[in-house]
Parts: sequence; structure tokens; C-alpha cells
Amino acid sequence: MSINIELTVDVRSRTGKGGARAARRVGLTPGVLYGGGQDPVAISLKQNELTRALNTGQFKGNTVTLIHEGAKQLVIPQDIQFHPVSDKVLHVDLYRVKADQIVTVEVPVHFVGEEVSPGLKKGGTLNVVRYAVELSVAASAIPDSLEADVSTLEIGDNIKISDIALPEGAEPRITDRDFTIATIAGRTASTTSSASEGEDGEAGDDGEGDA
Repeated sequence: MSINIELTVDVRSRTGKGGARAARRVGLTPGVLYGGGQDPVAISLKQNELTRALNTGQFKGNTVTLIHEGAKQLVIPQDIQFHPVSDKVLHVDLYRVKADQIVTVEVPVHFVGEEVSPGLKKGGTLNVVRYAVELSVAASAIPDSLEADVSTLEIGDNIKISDIALPEGAEPRITDRDFTIATIAGRTASTTSSASEGEDGEAGDDGEGDA
């Protein structure tokens, strides 16, 4: 279930590398707020609040509410830069949106029913084609994940985007085909390969015996 992430922000008077370094020295993370038909604004966020938001696993690809002097602004995180060694957040880009605005986001796919899938019980393998799907959806209706139910799939069956329930009004960015999310693959190829290897081994043993 989606959680409401709120972050307190301040407007930075100093911009550029010097301003960014000054913000980090006092426990703030520099960022830029842009979009929504307004000019970009240099901002800073509290590092501890931002870290907690990231730890929810629902920060990137979802809406976040910024609070500045009592005023609220809905945004979508667009880019997050991390320190290559410490993984500390160095900078964030946030994009202004309205609740009813259609945005494009990448939503992860979660698979359910694997434990009862007849195809998997028979030794098949879940072959995931897409771990995430790009959706065009209202900012206020971005789902945490899409659910792909494989509980009834046999070997050779697949699950397509049309089999997955989407939020009302949402649609995949790919609209020219009913693309595949995952398939239940059989073990025919691996069995055939093993058999061939066994036959080769027997031939080799016979040759050594003749010598």
C-alpha cells in the first residue's frame, strides 16, 4: 500500500557547487525543483528525512509532497545522485506535478501464485520478460506495483499486459501490441542437452576401452 511521503524543503540562496557543498556541510541535501510551467528553484532537503523516505522503497517512481513554509507541492523524483563509495545522496531532481496530471512512470511487477502454478509444479521455470512496466497514469493513482498472477499457468503458457489489472485510466506506454510479461518455460532444452552430453560421454568410454 502506498504511503504518503512528505519532505520539508528550503530554498537555497547559493547555487552551484559551492552552494551544494555548503548545504551538505550542515546536514542538508541539495536539489532542484523544476517543471509545472515554473522556473527551476534550487532547494535543500534534510538528509535524515530524505534517507527515511528512500528506505521506504517507495520514493523513486511515486509522488512526494514537499512542504515549504506551510505550502505543499506534489512532485515526482526524477534523478537521484549517490556518492560512489558511501551511497550518501548527493543531489536530487524533483519534478512538479498536479494530482490529476498524467505522468509516465516505471512500475515494478510482482508475481503471485508461484507456489500453486501447475506448470511450475511440473518442473517448469518462470521466465520473466519484464520486471517493470512503463505506465501513463494520473500522478495521484501511481500504483506501488503491478500484480501478475501465475497460479493457473501451465508449461508453455504466458501472462501478458492485458492479463494485469491497471489503475483506472492508466495504460502502458507500449500500445501497439499485447506484450508478454512472463512465460512458464519447460525443461525440454536442458533435458535434451543433458542427454547429448551423456551420449558423448558413453562414446568416449567405449573408445578408451577399445584402445
